[in-house]
Amino acid sequence: MNLVIISGLSGSGKSTALHTLEDMDYYCIDNLPVGLLEAFSNEFRKPHLKQVTRVAAGIDARNHPDQISNFPAIIDDLQEQGIDCKILFLQADNHTLLKRFSETRRKHPLTDPTTPLADAIERERELLAPLAARADLFMDTSRTNIHQLREFVRECMGAQEKPGLSLVLRSFGYKHGIPADVDFVFDARCLPNPHWETDLRKLTGIDNEVIEFLDAEPLVHEFYRQIEQFLETWIPRYGADNRSYLSIAIGCTGGQHRSVYLVERLAKDLGKLFDGIVTRHRELE
Repeated sequence: MNLVIISGLSGSGKSTALHTLEDMDYYCIDNLPVGLLEAFSNEFRKPHLKQVTRVAAGIDARNHPDQISNFPAIIDDLQEQGIDCKILFLQADNHTLLKRFSETRRKHPLTDPTTPLADAIERERELLAPLAARADLFMDTSRTNIHQLREFVRECMGAQEKPGLSLVLRSFGYKHGIPADVDFVFDARCLPNPHWETDLRKLTGIDNEVIEFLDAEPLVHEFYRQIEQFLETWIPRYGADNRSYLSIAIGCTGGQHRSVYLVERLAKDLGKLFDGIVTRHRELE
């Protein structure tokens, strides 16, 4: 059985992620008490329910703190029983969460007459630390809309259905902030910048003109070759360590030319060696 656990901060998109899995024919349940997770999983191992092979559960801070602290031990027990458990943890920065609750006028589950929203968000981060520590995949939704989140979940869960380690390759622009949910970050701002070529300024790293410009630069090839060799060497080590996902980000100034070019090139070359590669271009989306 394939069990996906969706967790994260209130307002980060957990319901959207769970609904996306439901559309992918997962049997989904929200706000499951951690103490019932094992019973919930075992229910689908009964003979009359064995046709249900994909199950998802939403777990959040509405659980009692004692239950949340037991989460790692429960996951260990499920995995020892042969259940394939994957955990997706969603987060966002405080400013974004405050804005979302203000816009929707929804009540945060940890607010009360003596606990303002900002304090409730910080308290929730602390409570969910045991779940975050066991997560296979993080996603920061601060700059992600509902359509991008749905697509990301579909791509990552679809890739994970293939055996082996799933790779998420992302481009981004440093002037818009470094992604908070990645394992490796490479800085391509030292490379020649197509932005300063008037004819290339409005194009992207996917366009042939930009590709030809960067292909003609020896420094770009040296930079790329070293990243490729690093990843080809170490990705198998992470796979051998039972990692399910590895998230790799490459950034340039605006996230439009150099980082996009490098991500696309890496996806093509690494795709010859590894299955389950997902590419995302944050600033192009």
